[in-house]
Amino acid sequence: MAAAAFLKGITGLGFSTICLGLLASVVELKVAIPLVILPSLSSNVIVMVQAGKFRPTLARFRWMYLAAIPGLVAGIWFLDTTANQELSAALGVVLVAYAVFALLNPEFRLSSAMERWLAAPVGLLTGLINGATGSQVMPALPYLMSLGLDRDSLVQSINISFTLGSIVMLAGLAHLGLLNVAMLGYALAGVLVVWLGISAGGWIRSKLPEKWFRLAVLAMLIGLGTNLTRGTFA
Repeated sequence: MAAAAFLKGITGLGFSTICLGLLASVVELKVAIPLVILPSLSSNVIVMVQAGKFRPTLARFRWMYLAAIPGLVAGIWFLDTTANQELSAALGVVLVAYAVFALLNPEFRLSSAMERWLAAPVGLLTGLINGATGSQVMPALPYLMSLGLDRDSLVQSINISFTLGSIVMLAGLAHLGLLNVAMLGYALAGVLVVWLGISAGGWIRSKLPEKWFRLAVLAMLIGLGTNLTRGTFA
């Protein structure tokens, strides 16, 4: 969790994806996701405060955020009814797909018309994947990266999506009985770790070129995703 927070401090994204990739190697996703949800929510809020531009970003991408809600509900149902092996494989695919896309398409741009048409489908699919696997980056992050946003707008837009997903997931997990008092205590203990990790990551980002850390994060995601998928189908 500390490593995931540290990398989020560097890049502004990826806490849940990285943390779940690590935890899912040793515990079931139905255990890992409740442990990550509160620390993830706190990490999102910290980064949102740092980035600014909350209101204009919320207004621009409101349809993506609204469409994510029914997707989250469907994804949480899928989490509760599907075998853990299938969920682990799905998470592995998400990790690799995101990393490969980011590596191969750093300059890809969508037109303003495509931005409007894709907003709701991207939100719906992101919610579905988030609810089912706990990963919050696909396909919202590639979509946002393709719009040519400045750094603060990109960080704010994806973290609003993360925060919405975390809030809905928190309610859904509680409803399904996957978030009990003991689990909540462990999750709350992770909040301090998250703050320390993000602070350390932000300090490192100010000292060294960010692009090298971005490449390291993407390489790690490919490794984690490949490991989860191979273990499932072996």
